[in-house]
Amino acid sequence: MKRSLQFFTIAALSAGVAACGGSSSSSDSEATGTVSFGITDAPATNLSNVTVAFTEIRLKPVDGDWVSFPLEGFETVNMLDLQGGISEPLITDEEVPAGEYSQIRLIVDTENSFVTRSDTGDTEYSLAVPSGEQSGLKLQGDFVVAADTSTSFTIDFDVRKAVVDPQGEALANFMLRPALRLVNNLEVGSIAGAVDESTIIQVQCADNDPAFDGMVYVYQGSDATTGDLGSENEPVLTAPVAFDGEASEYNYTAAFLVEGEYTVSYTCDPDDNEVANEELEFLGTRNVTVTAGSQTTANFEVE
Repeated sequence: MKRSLQFFTIAALSAGVAACGGSSSSSDSEATGTVSFGITDAPATNLSNVTVAFTEIRLKPVDGDWVSFPLEGFETVNMLDLQGGISEPLITDEEVPAGEYSQIRLIVDTENSFVTRSDTGDTEYSLAVPSGEQSGLKLQGDFVVAADTSTSFTIDFDVRKAVVDPQGEALANFMLRPALRLVNNLEVGSIAGAVDESTIIQVQCADNDPAFDGMVYVYQGSDATTGDLGSENEPVLTAPVAFDGEASEYNYTAAFLVEGEYTVSYTCDPDDNEVANEELEFLGTRNVTVTAGSQTTANFEVE
């Protein structure tokens, strides 16, 4: 059964998020609350399909045993469809013990997980997940389920950081490493905007890839030092720039960002997630404030 996609007008990522409403008393072992978890994706390049067949989600209370819920239908979900504020539900309004939680695990069926690459004619490759069917993909970070309260979270599954070719060969199977972040849906906002067409022409994006119009990199904090994926100045997320035929402009959306200060910058240079400290040319760097429940506009018009 394929679950329907849901669109959230709020967006972003970040681990260690506490639910609104406070926590229940640890002495009341019978208190419960309900939780919903969805999953979204930060974009990847050179991949046309990333299917990760999640079979189970496990939640670990600080003072209790694991709570598990089976998942169905994810062998048909392309993670690359879950971008720009789109999320797929994992579980919805499930009752769990109230209190503090310390870990989430996503169990993966590796036999039904695969990727395809657009630069090799959409050839299908197997996707290996170390311990995926046993201990699963692990997300560390505390969160709180309040008693008699319903709380919704989103897990950002960052394909661009997570999917790697460990052997660096075209025919090698791909490896999936943990690159997960958790947000409370009530605590996030988004950044969106347009990149001036003259800028894209100026930096000659088409010289890299005719279908690539650059990326907007988002960094935590004001006046942050920019850096590539894998560096010590790695962005919180990257958002692809794509042409919107109806608006006749190049747009981007950086989704699921925790409220706070950020630095954003545009680049047309390709960025290999397996190579750190690449020299990327960043343009139009500026500070942006994100407010929960709203979208902040940041356009790029670089001379």
